[in-house]
Amino acid sequence: QWAMAHYFQELDARFPDGFDSRTAFDEAAAGLNPPNGAFVIATYMNAPVGCGGIQFLDDDRAEIKRMWVSPHRRGLGLGKRLLAHLEGEIQASGRSIVVLDTNESLAEAIAIYRSCGYEPIDRYNDNPYAQLWFAKQLSPGQCAGNDRSPTSSTSCCRE
Repeated sequence: QWAMAHYFQELDARFPDGFDSRTAFDEAAAGLNPPNGAFVIATYMNAPVGCGGIQFLDDDRAEIKRMWVSPHRRGLGLGKRLLAHLEGEIQASGRSIVVLDTNESLAEAIAIYRSCGYEPIDRYNDNPYAQLWFAKQLSPGQCAGNDRSPTSSTSCCRE
């Protein structure tokens, strides 16, 4: 709850028209828990500093949701490591396509997604805050663009 509360506060501050978090906790709890998905907490020096979720859409696709790293810990590569971990969990579920959406005001997130091989796609959902949609095809047993294991502690993304 700590990570999600801070994430929602940041969205409210950064989105031009704010962010309404009234139903966001309930929606996350319903969609990001087994069997519908998964939710992870990122830690740094044993303290929570971020989060990320997966929502299974069908037998082939999963969506990355609510990925966030505290502004105080950005620049350490935690976002790329978190994204690589989520991709590994998606592969472990037997799915090979990752989709996600984001808002244009989240420049750091957009930069990470692009550097990690995500390509722009057409709108696939009705998220009122989304302005950009991305997808990535995961290769079996490896991260796209290199031969590192998707579940290793080393990021699968280009630095």
